[in-house]
Amino acid sequence: MGYRFRALLREHTGPAAWYFLTLPHDVTDEIDERTASTQRGFGSVRVRVTVGATTWATSIFPDTKAGAYVLPMKKAVRTAEDLDDGDEVDVMLELVDPVEPF
Repeated sequence: MGYRFRALLREHTGPAAWYFLTLPHDVTDEIDERTASTQRGFGSVRVRVTVGATTWATSIFPDTKAGAYVLPMKKAVRTAEDLDDGDEVDVMLELVDPVEPF
């Protein structure tokens, strides 16, 4: 199961230099429904992500403030794809664990 979307890359405003994309609410809602029985600690969901020519495995995490999942964007990906704070990013995201039928 895959999801394609475009999201804004944002730097986390805190002591660590983390960068995140916030998933669209419709994608968040569907993923939440499909992964209810396989979510891990803190409600995380294992995913495989492709941005440009870079593919990697990670997890998305629920952000209660945004009411959506957030996708961490590690430095190696940002560097390889020449991405910075404020950039619009095209994303292909696939769920790794088995999901509920839709």
